[in-house]
Amino acid sequence: MKFVTLILSMILPTSSYIIYDFAIKSDINKWTVVDDAVMGGKSTSTFKINSNGHGEFKGTVSLKNNGGFSSIRYRFSKININKHAHIVLKICGDGKKYQLRIKTNSSDYYSYISYFSTSGDWQEIEIPLKDFYPTFRGRKLNKANFSDQSIEEIGFLIGNKKEESFKLMIDKIELK
Repeated sequence: MKFVTLILSMILPTSSYIIYDFAIKSDINKWTVVDDAVMGGKSTSTFKINSNGHGEFKGTVSLKNNGGFSSIRYRFSKININKHAHIVLKICGDGKKYQLRIKTNSSDYYSYISYFSTSGDWQEIEIPLKDFYPTFRGRKLNKANFSDQSIEEIGFLIGNKKEESFKLMIDKIELK
C-alpha cells in the first residue's frame, strides 16, 4: 500500500502551495503592522507568534482623527498561482469581519480584497481568487476582479467603521 501511495504522489501533482505555515519558531520579521496612525489615526495593533505557535494579530480600532483600521501584510518573492483557484485560511477569529488582501506587485497602489467573517472557533475558509476585487483607501476601483498569474503580498485588515478590539489567530495560508 505504501508503494501505491508513493507512486500516486509522484504521478499526481500536488494541489496546494503553502504561503505561510505558522509555528513556534516562525520568523515573522517580514510581517508588517500598518495601522491608521500612518494618516493620523489612533488605532493600535501588534503581531506576534503566540505560545501555541499561531500568528496572533490583535489590537484596538479607533475612529479618532478619522482613523478606523488596523492591518498586517507579508511581502514575499513572487508566487506563480496559475495552477490555483483559491486561497485557504486556517484561522480562529473573534466573531468579527476581516479583509484578506492580495497584491500582484507589492508596489501597486491598490489591493485586491475579499471579506470573510470569523466564528470564534477554528475555521478553514476558502476564498476563490476570482472573487477578489480592487480597492484603494476603501473605495472600489473601476477595474476587473483579480485575474493575474502571480502574487507577492498578502495581508489582513480590520476596519468595520466602529471602535472595537479584535484578535485574529492564523495557523496557515495556502493556495489550492
